[in-house]
Amino acid sequence: MAVRNHRHKQWHFLLLLLLLITISSAALSGVSSEAEVGGFDYGEALSKSLLYFEAQRSGRLPYNQRVTWRDHSGLTDGLEQGVDLVGGYHDAGDHVKFGLPMAFTVTILSWSVIEYGDSLASTGELSHALEAIKWGTDYFIKAHTSPNVLWAEVGDGYTDHYCWQRPEDMTTSRRAFKIDENNPGSDLAGETAAAMAAASIVFRTTNPHYSHLLLHHAQQLFEFGDKYRGKYDESLKVVKSYYASVSGYMDELLWGATWLYRATDNDHYMSYVVDMADQLGGLSWAMTEFSWDVKFAGVQLLASMLLKEEKHKQHSKVLQQYKSKADHYLCSILNKNINGTNVQRTPAGLLYIRQWNNMQYVSTASFLLTVYSDHLRKSNTDLECHEGTVTPEEMLEFAKSQIDYILGSNPMETSYLVGYGPKYPIRVHHRGASIASYKDHKGFIGCTQGYDNWFGRSEPNPSVLVGALVGGPDHRDEFVDRRDNYVQTEACTYNTAPLVGVFARLIELEEQKLEEEDVSLVATYKR
Repeated sequence: MAVRNHRHKQWHFLLLLLLLITISSAALSGVSSEAEVGGFDYGEALSKSLLYFEAQRSGRLPYNQRVTWRDHSGLTDGLEQGVDLVGGYHDAGDHVKFGLPMAFTVTILSWSVIEYGDSLASTGELSHALEAIKWGTDYFIKAHTSPNVLWAEVGDGYTDHYCWQRPEDMTTSRRAFKIDENNPGSDLAGETAAAMAAASIVFRTTNPHYSHLLLHHAQQLFEFGDKYRGKYDESLKVVKSYYASVSGYMDELLWGATWLYRATDNDHYMSYVVDMADQLGGLSWAMTEFSWDVKFAGVQLLASMLLKEEKHKQHSKVLQQYKSKADHYLCSILNKNINGTNVQRTPAGLLYIRQWNNMQYVSTASFLLTVYSDHLRKSNTDLECHEGTVTPEEMLEFAKSQIDYILGSNPMETSYLVGYGPKYPIRVHHRGASIASYKDHKGFIGCTQGYDNWFGRSEPNPSVLVGALVGGPDHRDEFVDRRDNYVQTEACTYNTAPLVGVFARLIELEEQKLEEEDVSLVATYKR
């Protein structure tokens, strides 16, 4: 026994020595072990991305609020209409609560937890992700005041944008707007149903009563949206200049049904996804973007993931058609399509969809690539594109390249995730962050005072909007960090939401690489 222990200690000593030699060699050659596995701390990026949602909170802030430069706001929201609409999220750098992008944000956060909950738990960030989701779903429960009524918006974009002031000082209109049987909004109802259905999966184990409540609301909202069809921006003209539903409501109905099927395993919703696939455009729209407005790519990808299940064999023909469209989206992102249907890229390789807030499309594409690469890896299959085969590993590697660009591997050597890295945007287009914190400066700042005294300053924002993913560079990889350059410097909740899942997966990838390196070192020693 003593000899065996001695050899065991000797083996550990030699392994430690080998590790020290390896690290020293890397240092001498100017290459760090961190750089070899990507050079970025995805754990830190994940933590900071979840902080951002706390900065966007509206309502009475909780005792454990970590973003301390914020305070209570919007405490009378809904009062004018006799309903409690306190809570929820501001979508971006203003203070309107827009239902459609808020619901999409919650759907994607929930999907991230469903796919990568174990990784989030291992980093200690799962509780923060759940809090971010619940802050949104608590609001949706309030906003869904009866089966066929959903409050769609609080605040008026026109008056809100006229003012530059902190949310704690708001003097702008907080009028609320709703959809109902006479003013339908199938797109908003469908997306909110998707958000609550996805969140019901998230809370199924930890909070079953809450999960059941969310599912009940989701089912009612879907029935409402399907029965009383119409675009919400036709019923509520007030949203048209800000979050117009350009894609219409068909994608959201399929999206809502898909998530309700995942949440309930009820064949009624599966039949809807299959039977309505053609009529609602699920099989005809070949997409190159996935966003708060356009959900077809998400529907197509989720539907195609059902093909491997034996119980869906009877639906294989339609699911295969969904898969064909999902493949088109993925191949266009990977530059593997033909006939000019690939997504444009900047000279440095960033996906480029359009000028305004392009990073939202980069983060959603990275998320879908990551999720589907895991699906293909588990199925032991590859992605077949017109211009060649792409392995799951290659898909994940491309998603990682987009994330690394976001974190600083770009010509500007700037992190577009605020608060991460040595250089990031410091003049983010955000009312709350650009004015002295209410905690430090409780004196009232009026509607135009903010423009007069704060908006035009060249100095950095007094508060750092940690975890915000700004709109990002133009098609030449160029970025101008100015507060009035809202096309590039404004951040949105739906920009950051997809990053949560991708960061969690990249943390898994790094751990896997380190384990493989350890095994390789052991094998080298044994030889």
